[in-house]
Amino acid sequence: MKTRILFIVLLSSITLSIGYSQSAINKKKYRIVIQMMTNDTSAQKTTVRQINNALAEAPNSTIEVVCHSAGISFLQNSKSILLDQIKELKKRGVTFAACANTLKERKIDKSDITPDAFIVPAGIIEIVDKETLGWSYLKAGN
Repeated sequence: MKTRILFIVLLSSITLSIGYSQSAINKKKYRIVIQMMTNDTSAQKTTVRQINNALAEAPNSTIEVVCHSAGISFLQNSKSILLDQIKELKKRGVTFAACANTLKERKIDKSDITPDAFIVPAGIIEIVDKETLGWSYLKAGN
């Protein structure tokens, strides 16, 4: 009988601690900056899925995706296959930044960038600025 009561108390404690840690995660406000440098659509799809997963677990999080180099294709109206997903993520508070240096270097007109993104002077500086403010850094793709 004592063993049975001890087991029930232990099981209840585990259940409560799991519930507590889950609700603690859901209330945290993570700040994540993601560097997108690849035109690999598989990596881009994976990034969208990871962002959705992060927002499902920690909906109060702030996420910014900074696209430069080959990753600019993620935000291009003429190339991206994920514009609908970008639009949906923007509705959930995710921001998307396009690098002006990349646009200039690759001769991409600003009108080819989705209106769901904003343009920053230098993608790498945008990332470094976020990191100096305490944001967590993730690199998309390889």
